[in-house]
Amino acid sequence: MQYGGSGNANALKRAEELIAVGQSLAALQALHEVVMSKRSRNTPLVSMEPIMLKYVELCVDLRKGKIVKEGLHQYKNIAQNTSVTTIELVINRFLELAEQKVTEAQSKADQITLDAIDDLEASETPESIMLSTVSGEQSKDRTDRSVVTPWLKFLWEAYRTVLDTLRNNVRLEVLYQSVSNQAFEFCLTYGRKTEFRRLCDILRNHLQNIAKYAHQAHSINLNDPDTLQRHLDARFNQLNAAVKLELWQEAFKSVEDIHNLLSMSKRPPKPQMMANYYEMLTKIFMVSENYLFHAAAWNRYSNIVRAINKNLTDDEQIAMANIVLLSALAIPVITSSRTRPGYVEADEQRIQKLNRLSSLLGLPQHPSRSALLKEALNKNILRRVRPEIRDLYNILEVQFHPLSICKKINPIMSQLAQDPELARYVHPLHQVILTRLLQQLSQVYTTIKLDFVLELASFPEPYKYDASTIEKFIMNGCKKGELNIRIDHATQSMTFETDLFAPPKDTIAEGPKLQSSPADLMRTQLSRLGKCLHTTVQMIDPSAQQGAAQAKQEAFARALAGAEEEHKNTLARKVIIEQRKEEIETELARAEREAAQERALIAQQKAAAEQKRREEEQKRREAERLRKIQEEIQRDQAKKIADEIAAKTGMQLKPEEIENADVETLLNLKVSRLQSEQKELNERLKSIAKRLDHTERAYRKEEIPLLEKDYEHQQKSDVAYYEAARKAQLKAAAAKHAEDMKMKSRLSRISADYNAFKANIENQRKDIFLAQQNAVQEKIAQEKQKRIEQYRAQRDELIRQREEEEARQRAQEEEERREREEHERMESEKAAEAEKRKEEEEERRRKLDETARLQQEREAAIEAKRAASAAEARQPAPPATDKWVPPSRRREAAEPTSSDSRFARSTEGGGAWRRAGPPAASEDRYRRPGYGDSRDSRDSRDSRDSRDFRDSRDSRDFRDSRESRDGPSASSAPPPRFVARGGASTGGGWREREAAKRAQEQQEGGEKKDSDGFTEVKRGGRW
Repeated sequence: MQYGGSGNANALKRAEELIAVGQSLAALQALHEVVMSKRSRNTPLVSMEPIMLKYVELCVDLRKGKIVKEGLHQYKNIAQNTSVTTIELVINRFLELAEQKVTEAQSKADQITLDAIDDLEASETPESIMLSTVSGEQSKDRTDRSVVTPWLKFLWEAYRTVLDTLRNNVRLEVLYQSVSNQAFEFCLTYGRKTEFRRLCDILRNHLQNIAKYAHQAHSINLNDPDTLQRHLDARFNQLNAAVKLELWQEAFKSVEDIHNLLSMSKRPPKPQMMANYYEMLTKIFMVSENYLFHAAAWNRYSNIVRAINKNLTDDEQIAMANIVLLSALAIPVITSSRTRPGYVEADEQRIQKLNRLSSLLGLPQHPSRSALLKEALNKNILRRVRPEIRDLYNILEVQFHPLSICKKINPIMSQLAQDPELARYVHPLHQVILTRLLQQLSQVYTTIKLDFVLELASFPEPYKYDASTIEKFIMNGCKKGELNIRIDHATQSMTFETDLFAPPKDTIAEGPKLQSSPADLMRTQLSRLGKCLHTTVQMIDPSAQQGAAQAKQEAFARALAGAEEEHKNTLARKVIIEQRKEEIETELARAEREAAQERALIAQQKAAAEQKRREEEQKRREAERLRKIQEEIQRDQAKKIADEIAAKTGMQLKPEEIENADVETLLNLKVSRLQSEQKELNERLKSIAKRLDHTERAYRKEEIPLLEKDYEHQQKSDVAYYEAARKAQLKAAAAKHAEDMKMKSRLSRISADYNAFKANIENQRKDIFLAQQNAVQEKIAQEKQKRIEQYRAQRDELIRQREEEEARQRAQEEEERREREEHERMESEKAAEAEKRKEEEEERRRKLDETARLQQEREAAIEAKRAASAAEARQPAPPATDKWVPPSRRREAAEPTSSDSRFARSTEGGGAWRRAGPPAASEDRYRRPGYGDSRDSRDSRDSRDSRDFRDSRDSRDFRDSRESRDGPSASSAPPPRFVARGGASTGGGWREREAAKRAQEQQEGGEKKDSDGFTEVKRGGRW
């Protein structure tokens, strides 16, 4: 199997196929092989991640805890150097699936329990009562044990597996702490106290092994503040969970773990964290009935809470002050851990315990009842506590009233018992009250009746003490050295004894005093005598007192005189000390920095040398491995060749020959031996074949007569065998026929009965068959009719659908046809309109062309006339001829053709037509403004000649028309003349003027006619 990218995809696909056919175990085995393969270390994580997700899913479904542990360890080794995110994804998915299975199992168990209840009003049956009596558990408990417990066990194993996988790895530390918190929640949710103890041991073991695995890669460094803070957070969660589960021993161990981590931390802990720490300690010490350290923990807790929360309400301050003072008052005067003062040296274990507990609270010395009360008084707690608690303090610690102490305190105790927070201090307070009662009685009485003591020590139920309890309490106080009482049971009395030579007590057991005891008087006799003598001397000799006062004044004067200098010296000394401290700190910092740099350099050099050594060692091992593999391959090949030689040739080679010979030598030896054997075999076969040929020929010659005899004998034997077989067959047939005839005669007697019975059976079966056949036919007919109706209904439905579809298609086609016809109509109308516009345009163009042509012809005719007139004026008088020509005919006879004169005059430097009047002046009156724009658009379609002709005219016409318009208004203008169409003057006689006038009228009439159609000439512009 290949384990590359495509191999992983194939493995995943194969696993999904196996899951689809119900082979989940085989799918898990296939994925397990992929994950545990050595090639998976070189596989990209992108392709390995889906495999791991499917892998953990199968492991959860099949509850394979050991297999998933192996897979997670392998995947951690693969991915921890590349990507931690994928490990978190796989592990979170694994835990999520396990928790989901537990939830499903609980739902299933609840449903099973609910389904098992048939009648909600029925009481328990005798069977259920007997079963519960025998088994000791209810039906739901049995259901949970069979359904939920296996999945709870698997979930617990999942947490253990994940924690073991993630331990001692700095890159997976955040995930490790997260999983540990989830494990705590698991224990809290399902109340798993045993598993919680094991979890605490596992985490504690992991913490202890951090130093052991410090040299490994990705090891945890507790000197890192963030790492240490994460471990502290985890231990605080562990402490809270232990308190909620009421596992006080584990809670105390958690406190010790937190204390050890706090001692390692270089940064101060958070105040909120320490407040939680001391709060949990108060609960632990209260459960363990260690009231002394319980009060000390409350004292520390109240200090931190007031420091971090300046805005405490009055009710909160009063409640906290009540508990602080009451916890201090509840500390027993006679503790169970104390011994008599003469045996303190032997109580080393008690001192070690006190030191240990004091260090957990961060106290420099052991706490005591007097110190806690003094500190409470210094904080002015009495002003903030409730009145009854203030009265309780005064009764126990200030006032002296042995005969009424219990009567005064009982109402206070009743009030405290009603408060749930303060009721837990009532029982230890009764012991303190009893101790104070006995101490105060010892200062007043020497002997007292037991009944009187019982009467004085009367408490309400359930705190009432009997005689035996009080006696036991007294004996314990005497044992601890707090009391010195002797009980006489004969007289039912109690005697308070005094030891004059008893050592001084370092406890606060005595409380308020009425007078000093004899032991105190004996112990302080010398000190009191010294004080008395000193007072007497001062009274007898006042001068000594005066001398002492004068010496005191002189000492004050000297002190005042040298105070300034001493102050300066002190300041200078402080400056010098600070400078020296700074120099020492600077030097230490420099030395530490140099040492750190040196250590880092040495570590770097060691790491480089170690890396180089590892690389060389790796190369050497790799070369050695390859060499061994090659030698092993050669030995195997040589051994194989030697075995082949031994098997084929029988030649056995010695082991040392095989080891010393290489493969090529053995192959040559094998080839030579095979060649020699083949040669020998060929020669042997030739000699054998030659010898066999002669032998076979002799055998065949001798065999021929024997074969003929054997053939004859065989024919005779076959005939005899046939005759015998024929006779035996006939005999057997005759015997069988006789037997059959006997059987026929024997059975013929029952033939009638048999036939009747057979006919009866056949008739019955025939009736049954016909009935069944009729039923089947009827059923077939019904089914056929049903099929026909169904077919007809389907056919009608298909016909209806087809008709609807055809109608819809017809409507759609009709709509499309109408749209198409409308479109074609519109297109045809547009085409007709375009064609009409085109025809009109062509007609207008044609008319314009015709008008232009006529205009050109008229202008040509006028120009020709003008040229002829000018030529006639320049020419000399015609020679006399014999024929007379009228004046009107003389110019026509003298002028050349119109085309020649036109071209001829156009080439002259200054023709008469250029000096003519304004051209076509009359046309300006009929030109419409703006028409030139449309005419200019048609100019592009005119011929080149007409464009050139009009362009040549435009400038002249514009100039001439301007002269014509300006002419009449000018003072020097010539008298008006008749102007022809072409703008030429009608010089000459009346005939010329009449002809020009008629031509002008005709032209004007034509222009008017044309203007009725379409065209007018543009004023002063182009056509």
